Parts: sequence; C-alpha cells; structure tokens
Amino acid sequence: MAKDVLCEVKNCQYWAQGNRCSAESIYVVSHAGKMASDSYETDCKTFIPNTGA
Repeated sequence: MAKDVLCEVKNCQYWAQGNRCSAESIYVVSHAGKMASDSYETDCKTFIPNTGA
C-alpha cells in the first residue's frame, strides 16, 4: 500500500500541505466501467470540493 498519496488539486477537501492527500482511503475508477490504459481514463471519486479554498 502507498505510504504517501500526492495530490495537486488544491480545491479538494483532502488536499494537505506538500501536495499530500489526507483522505483515509482513496477511490479511483475507470471511465464508464471499462479497463483503463492510462491515467487519463481514470477519475478520483474521493474528491470533495473545499468550499473554503
């Protein structure tokens, strides 16, 4: 399991100093349920907009 999860989405509720993700778990899916061949075909479902950002 990954020790550090990096994230550059600063308007995410889980974004933390140093581009770290502070979520307890991460949920990533492929588009339309198909097999992904690269990162462009995936989405992070853990993202929640930070309205205070």
